[in-house]
Amino acid sequence: MILDKFSLKDQVGIVTGGGQGLGKAFCLAFAEVGADIVVAEVNSETGAQTVQEIQNSGRRSLFIETDIRHKSSVDAMVKKTVAEFGKLDFIMNNAGVVHWQEAEDNSETEWRNVIDINLNGLFFCCQAAAKQMKKQGGGRIINIASMSGLIVNQPQKQTSYNTSKAAVIHLTKSLAAEWAPHLIRVNSISPGYMEGPLAGEYFEDPQYGGVWFDATPMRRPGKPEELCPIAIMLASEASSYMTGSNVVVDGGFTLW
Repeated sequence: MILDKFSLKDQVGIVTGGGQGLGKAFCLAFAEVGADIVVAEVNSETGAQTVQEIQNSGRRSLFIETDIRHKSSVDAMVKKTVAEFGKLDFIMNNAGVVHWQEAEDNSETEWRNVIDINLNGLFFCCQAAAKQMKKQGGGRIINIASMSGLIVNQPQKQTSYNTSKAAVIHLTKSLAAEWAPHLIRVNSISPGYMEGPLAGEYFEDPQYGGVWFDATPMRRPGKPEELCPIAIMLASEASSYMTGSNVVVDGGFTLW
C-alpha cells in the first residue's frame, strides 16, 4: 500500500530543538506515524513536556539535554540515543535562532552565536548521525533551512540568519552527494513565515507582518502542522529517491 511508505513504525529519530514550536510539532507528528523520538533540547522543562506528550501517545521517548554548539554534547546525544534504543534511523535538525540587527552593528558574539547554532551545530549533528548511520547501512537526515537562504528578507535586517540558512542549503547538497553511497539521504526544508516563537509576535505589526503577508501569494503565515507531512515524507521511505533536495514551503513568498 502506498500509505505504508509514509510509516515510521518502530523507527528511532532525534529532533533537535524539540521542546517547542516547530520542533515539538515534528516530534508529535513522527510519533503519530510510529516513531520513537529523542527530544534534544537545551531547555529541560520544555523538553520533558514534549517527552511526556509523546509517551502519552503510546510511543517511547527520551529527553537528552543538548547544546548543539558543542561537538561533545552532540556526540553524547547520539551515543545516548543508540544506548537507549539500539539504533538511529533519522534525525531532524531543527534547532535554530534568529538575530535582527544592522550588519555593521553585529558584535562578534552575536554573529558567532547565530552561525554556531544554525550552521556549525547543525553540521555537528549531521556528522555524528552519519557516523552511526554508516554502521547501520543507511539513514535519513532532514535539515531545517529557510526561504531566507534563498532571498533577502525585508524590512528586518538579519544578515547572520540569512547567511547561515544559505549555508545549510548548500551543506545539505554537499553531504547528500558525499553520503549517498552509504545509503544516507540528506534533504532540507525551507519554511516561509511560520506561526511560532521566531517571528510570530510580529505578525500583527503592519511594519513587519503587514509587509510579509502582502508579499505572500497565500496572504497568511504557515502553521507548524503544514510542515509535518513534508518532514514525515523525508524521514520515511516515501522519499526513497530524494537526496540533496530543498523543499520550499513558504505560501508562495519566493515566487515574486
